[in-house]
Amino acid sequence: MRTIYVVSDSQLEELKRKERINELETLEGSRKRLEESYQSRIKILNERKNELQEELKDLAPAKK
Repeated sequence: MRTIYVVSDSQLEELKRKERINELETLEGSRKRLEESYQSRIKILNERKNELQEELKDLAPAKK
């Protein structure tokens, strides 16, 4: 047997509003974590790029 709840239109609207607020907060948190991860990865890639450029300078043939 299922339970059925009867709510007023205003209560339903309030429930929907709370759900939307919760979803928005979840999306904003997700976006923030994604941006932080992205920036962290860019930093790692740039550091490695710089390391490789320095190694290439050291391996360049000496000019006569």
